[in-house]
Amino acid sequence: MSLYKEISEGKAYISVIGLGYVGLPIALEFAKKTHVVGFDIKEERVAMMRNHIDPSNELVAADFDNTDIEFTTDPEILKKARLHIVAVPTPIDDHRLPDLKPLLSATRNVGGVLKKGDYVVYESTVYPGCTEEDCVPILEELSGLKLGVDFKVGFSPERINPGDKEHTTTSILKIVSGSDAEALEEIARVYELIVTAGVHRASSIKVAEAAKIIENTQRDVNIALMNELSMIFNRMKINTFEVLEAAGTKWNFLKFSPGLVGGHCIGVDPYYLLYKAKQLGYHPQMIDSGRSINDGMAQWIASEIVKRIVGTGKNLRESRVLMLGMTFKEDVSDIRNSKVVDLIREFESFMVKVDTVDPHADATEVFNEYGLKLTEAPSGQYDVIVAAVQHDKFKNMKEKDFKKWAGRDAIFVDIKGVFKHEIKDLTYWSL
Repeated sequence: MSLYKEISEGKAYISVIGLGYVGLPIALEFAKKTHVVGFDIKEERVAMMRNHIDPSNELVAADFDNTDIEFTTDPEILKKARLHIVAVPTPIDDHRLPDLKPLLSATRNVGGVLKKGDYVVYESTVYPGCTEEDCVPILEELSGLKLGVDFKVGFSPERINPGDKEHTTTSILKIVSGSDAEALEEIARVYELIVTAGVHRASSIKVAEAAKIIENTQRDVNIALMNELSMIFNRMKINTFEVLEAAGTKWNFLKFSPGLVGGHCIGVDPYYLLYKAKQLGYHPQMIDSGRSINDGMAQWIASEIVKRIVGTGKNLRESRVLMLGMTFKEDVSDIRNSKVVDLIREFESFMVKVDTVDPHADATEVFNEYGLKLTEAPSGQYDVIVAAVQHDKFKNMKEKDFKKWAGRDAIFVDIKGVFKHEIKDLTYWSL
């Protein structure tokens, strides 16, 4: 019996390995159609999910209703499944090189339980060739099985956008690929069970891997251009967001904006492509330059603010900054690769004291990850107020709210240009 038929008739299990922003929504959607094993290595996270709590704070308890799913940390339970979906993080290390440890660890777990007739599909973002060159050999070695003869693989990149309630797992067109024509069709039909937007059948696994990685690389390069323009316009003493507002009136103008580029996608994925390209003897100039510009934005912003503090005649060691926001993007709790951290570090290098408030970030997680302490609420007067993350709570504030925290000659820094028409009394600066 085909993979699709077994799953659609509830005769086969699907396993999802890695239950974060990507894995949990997929697992729950499939669990509305068939039997699912949800696997994660962290017992505390699994315990929360058993109680219908999403550790990532993206889903609500009702999303767990009417689902047939078994949450576990025991790799042996994965033996139940005929289709394994790997959705673990693919970060970079301290040297900005691909860190495949979570991916390869998950692959070893799957390889240890793989049976004849099984399928393995990877959703984790990787460089082209990683699935077949790095993962398949591990699957074959640990299982004693042969790709194409005993099992099949595929790649179907995740397209989750944290915090986005409109573009969700089922409503985003899904790219699918397979190790052969049969694998492609079976995997595509399985995903069509839950993805109402439909699927795009890529011609090969490498094409699917490449398609995913350039989605974020394209955004990264375009944002880098906006960041470079903001540095130029800053010297001209004109507001970049006002320039973009005017230019955006042309029908074919691409609407990107400057800012801090963090998170686990745009700020990470281009490094995977850079790594692979350099392995092949090609040094990508545009992608590398874009990464350099975006990674350096926190330093540039901090230095510009410091110049303005000094310009008011204040002592840096006695100055205070209020940072509004810590997460990598608005209205999410995810702090991974948040560039606000880089901004805080830059201020601290100038001996400037920073208080950071964020209604979404978990204080314990922030301290464990970065050694930084969140402030429960602003206190006293600040020399600089930085609107760093566009949380709704901050966007809905008025200038009178900020003025309560503003000291003498206070500077209001609006990184995303949200308040460019609102701030009248405080000294205003934006990118």
